[in-house]
Amino acid sequence: MEQSHEGYPPPVYRNAIEPERERSLRTLTHVLYALYAVYWLTGCLTILIAIIINYVKRSDTVGTPYEAHFEWQIRSFWMALIGYAVGIALLFVVIGIPLLWAVSIWMLYRIIKGWLYLYDNKPLANPRA
Repeated sequence: MEQSHEGYPPPVYRNAIEPERERSLRTLTHVLYALYAVYWLTGCLTILIAIIINYVKRSDTVGTPYEAHFEWQIRSFWMALIGYAVGIALLFVVIGIPLLWAVSIWMLYRIIKGWLYLYDNKPLANPRA
């Protein structure tokens, strides 16, 4: 029997999903990265919308390549929220300003890295990092 070598080795996921559902989840994941990316411009409104969608649609991604992206986005949100809270609390001792900048740059890094991996159809190796 002849085997195709395109995309060899093929990614293995727990559940094979139909192409329409996969396309829908991929589009949704792109939209969520976009919402995360513009949160600085919207006064954090879009990040709240994104995290709500992440939790509502999380069960739909189980067993798909997008499960890791959703976990990456959710984890990024909570870690950034903690970082911003600490930075705001430390504004009185001036160290809060550089901390807020550092958290913003770190969040930008997470958004760009995740979005590029999604664009290239590469799995996020460790979404819990």
